[in-house]
Amino acid sequence: MDEVRPAITTHVQRGSVPGGQQPRTAEDCAAYLLPHLKPGTSVLDIGCGPGSTTADLAERVAPGPVLAVDLFDRVLDMARAEVRRRNLSNVSFSTADVHKLDLPDDAFDVVHAHQVLQHVTDPVAALREMRRVCRPGGVVAARDVDYAGFIWFPQLPALDLWRDLYQQAARANRGEPDAGRRLLSWARAAGFDDVTPTASLWCYATPASREWWGGMWADRILHSGVGREMLALGLATAAQLEEIAVAWRTWAAAPDGWLSIPHGEILCHA
Repeated sequence: MDEVRPAITTHVQRGSVPGGQQPRTAEDCAAYLLPHLKPGTSVLDIGCGPGSTTADLAERVAPGPVLAVDLFDRVLDMARAEVRRRNLSNVSFSTADVHKLDLPDDAFDVVHAHQVLQHVTDPVAALREMRRVCRPGGVVAARDVDYAGFIWFPQLPALDLWRDLYQQAARANRGEPDAGRRLLSWARAAGFDDVTPTASLWCYATPASREWWGGMWADRILHSGVGREMLALGLATAAQLEEIAVAWRTWAAAPDGWLSIPHGEILCHA
């Protein structure tokens, strides 16, 4: 059996995402989970990234404790800064691999992971570990994107190429970019028999949101680990990456530009 490695796909492995992320909120990343939070709830936030969602969760459950974990301490530094900025005292931090959490059984009321399972080598094992540290009667919550379901306008062939290359690179790193549609099956394989599956969308169609998303990907495809990985794997040429960057900026500048991004969600009752 292959050794289970820590979570990876390209942009997470290289640490290029958090600094380029638009600030996320609990409302746009975890709306399906919010009804299950109340003051005093204990939360484990796996793959916390730069911490804006973590801080939102912490505000909702205070004085309940929140433990924010990520693979990379440099990412946790950003989350620490966000928590300090918001003057929160109920958040602690630790580096951790979701495949093997150095935490006791039955430790948290809620175990939450946003955009994590698409990046791990064994999402079923990750969910089993999340279940282990969730107390009986608690909730394991996960939300992940589904790249195959992206829909955009105007239709630009270079963006079709972008998605194809991204999916190939992610799978070469043993990730699953179409994780959203698989969450329910992974949860069932992990032993959960009480699962509430839902779905939701992000939509980028305003000038500001298009500028952010299109500019982010135009930069990332040329100057981050994503593009370097595609080149190293022989999936793309430098000219193709330039073409993709131009296409994202063209899309962002289109006054009728539109992009929807589907997500799968699961609430697993422990």
